[in-house]
Amino acid sequence: MVKPTKRRRLWRWLLLIALLTPAAITAYILLTLPDVSGLLTKNPTSTAFMRSRQEQARRQGRAITIREEWVDFARIPALLKEAVRITEDASFYWHKGIDFDEIKESLKRDLREKRFARGGSTITQQLAKNLFLSPGKNPLRKVREYFIARRLEKALSKDRIFTLYLNLIELGSGIFGVQAASRHYFDKDVTELSPEEIVRLTAVIPRPVTTDPRGSTKWLNWRCRMILEKLRLFKKIGEDEYQSLVGKFQ
Repeated sequence: MVKPTKRRRLWRWLLLIALLTPAAITAYILLTLPDVSGLLTKNPTSTAFMRSRQEQARRQGRAITIREEWVDFARIPALLKEAVRITEDASFYWHKGIDFDEIKESLKRDLREKRFARGGSTITQQLAKNLFLSPGKNPLRKVREYFIARRLEKALSKDRIFTLYLNLIELGSGIFGVQAASRHYFDKDVTELSPEEIVRLTAVIPRPVTTDPRGSTKWLNWRCRMILEKLRLFKKIGEDEYQSLVGKFQ
């Protein structure tokens, strides 16, 4: 039997460990954060997400070819940039990498549904994950994502972050970036995409590996209608254009 004095010492040690562990974990994360300064001028040719997909394919006994083609921000259609921003992170140009209101809503839904039901990640957080982290969801990875996102926001302009995001986002099996996706799915340069193709491409962002933007599934049509509603709400398309497009996704 543990004597009272020893029991008190044990509880003090347990309390000390409980208090120090979060601080130690945070310190470790801060000390091991990647240097993002090179992204100011250098376009990465590979990301942690790409390598993770290749490793995943290797474990399954198959090969995967990474298709990625860089395109300058100015050449990406304005409607595509707005469709992605409004759908994925409407407050992108106003927050500092983290949208706390969105995180609050995500936590509420996750607790209600007892699972990771809602993303809540900003464009900057998604870029942090794509560049440096794994596709999985766990609390420590989210903490690293948070700190990397803040570091990206300090080092890079908003347009540079958005440029990296649009060129590195996963849009199919082995397909990364809007230019590679445009060529793969529609056989054309991203500058030549029609409004319908822009909406379709934007729609697959949450399910890039399992959804073909050229398809007509119930989920894809719902996503496309939702994106069109937001584009109309934010006055990025007019009523006539909305009506001409929404009928394609019934």
